[in-house]
Amino acid sequence: MKLVFLIGDAAVGKMTVGQELMKITDLRLFHNHMTIEPVIEVFGYFHGKSISRLREIIFEEFAASDNYGLIFTYMWAFDQKSDWDYVEHVTNIFKKNGADVYYVELVASQEIRLQRNITENRLRHKASKRDIEISNHRLINDDSKYRCVSNDGEIQFDNYTKIDNSNISAELVAKMIKERFDL
Repeated sequence: MKLVFLIGDAAVGKMTVGQELMKITDLRLFHNHMTIEPVIEVFGYFHGKSISRLREIIFEEFAASDNYGLIFTYMWAFDQKSDWDYVEHVTNIFKKNGADVYYVELVASQEIRLQRNITENRLRHKASKRDIEISNHRLINDDSKYRCVSNDGEIQFDNYTKIDNSNISAELVAKMIKERFDL
């Protein structure tokens, strides 16, 4: 069993890279909006507790399955202890089932991420991003509120890599990840 955390700021390309990585490996993709969107649809707003509980069930059941592995996308605010705790919690769910865990941080400038924020693929899979003005405002606001890019040397995991995917296709990034971690 393998768990690949694809981490990075909003609209950096986590889901798209995850989709490409799934095509070239036996990994399954669980992007963060697969729980966010249905919860927003039901509640009419972002309900964090429900999202967390749904993810917990999926993580526990998947980690105990015979599947090869899972890709999970996560916007990690490195300046928030609760996000560090959450990553550790999810990691432990998989490690207690004997999984190898890999961490891939994607980075790109705000300018590039604003361009990616309106791509067809993103809007198709993330209904809550379809109001472009609100989505762009949230991205810019979150950039000023949270630090979603790690500092050099901050991530001490053995199986970690940081990729600036500003000018690299999602397909190439996926190949880089596959080769780096022999997936």
